[in-house]
Amino acid sequence: MTVRPGHLVPLRGGAPADLVRRALEVRAAGGVPLIGDDRWSESYWRSVRDRSTASGPQPGQGWATLTSGTTGEPRIVLRTAASWADSFPAVGALLDLGPDDVLALSSPPASSLSLFSVTHAAAVGCSLALPTTHALTPDDARDATRFHGTPNGLRALLDGEVPPRLRVALIGGASLDPALRARAEGLGIRVVSYYGAAELSFVAVDDGADPDRPGLRAFPGVELEARDDDVLWVRSPFIATGYLGGSGPLRRDGDWSSVGDRARIDDGIVTLLGRSDDAILTAAATVIPADVEEALRRLDEVDDAVVLGLPNAGVGSLVTAVLELHPGARPTRAMLRDALAPLLPPTHRPRRWFVVDELPRTVTGKAARAELADRLAAGTVASLD
Repeated sequence: MTVRPGHLVPLRGGAPADLVRRALEVRAAGGVPLIGDDRWSESYWRSVRDRSTASGPQPGQGWATLTSGTTGEPRIVLRTAASWADSFPAVGALLDLGPDDVLALSSPPASSLSLFSVTHAAAVGCSLALPTTHALTPDDARDATRFHGTPNGLRALLDGEVPPRLRVALIGGASLDPALRARAEGLGIRVVSYYGAAELSFVAVDDGADPDRPGLRAFPGVELEARDDDVLWVRSPFIATGYLGGSGPLRRDGDWSSVGDRARIDDGIVTLLGRSDDAILTAAATVIPADVEEALRRLDEVDDAVVLGLPNAGVGSLVTAVLELHPGARPTRAMLRDALAPLLPPTHRPRRWFVVDELPRTVTGKAARAELADRLAAGTVASLD
């Protein structure tokens, strides 16, 4: 493979370990690797590949990732090598990661979450345990001492044969259920959760060190501000350069950056409130989906949930829940609404309810909201009785 310094090199196909090897070789030769996922449609991948190969040199850039998953317009994020490498000491301390460790990743290397750890492991000199297909299996992870992945990936790991030497799990990509954290810690696995974004990298972290005051706090080296409408702004050395040939949610104000996420900051503890553009406007209230999703995940019958607004003439949007239920659970809408009564005001409780066997997800493990919205519009999601 001919690698021109500074040029993007799209990579897809083959085993994950082979993709990782090729990406590191491209980087060592001065190129900018961009790893794709073999689950993406050919038209989606063609769009990514054509844009990246036609872009010309990108001086100073080290890595490229995609923020969209299997749906939507591909958005290529560029970043310098230092924007990740400068955080390695802090992440290494959180994981207590050394050259003798085996770091398991729940997501394929196409995700920015996993690609970060690929570069980190290469710098530390530790081994990687990668998914041999699209999800990490107990056999893949059998030798793991450390884990970096999503809440869904951690749950799958705990549901299988837990690696006997696993001691620390670094969890990002979505909100972490406290019950899932407690379950892992009951098995002797220390859990570190964090909030970040493809454009911002690590933003806030909860290392579990203060059980009396749990919560996310600014990641080492990062400053945080909640400005008008509770929009979270970040000053950090870990910010991406920007997007290849296009725009996206990343905004800048001098040294500060934001992707539009909302948060409260109380005495240093960060409470995430969801994206500012995700708010559901109903007839009587403005509903933040993350608030409703957090309440739903507290119910015994619900493993995970996505909340969206469905248009409804005359009353704005209806709060709509799409649920992934616990195996064997058969709740009714009335049961769930009653269970939510102590947790949410009436205006925030879902009016429409749907259920899926498994929520569609991006390669990072986040729920694919755009795909769910398309399914709802097409009428292909089962309604909950």
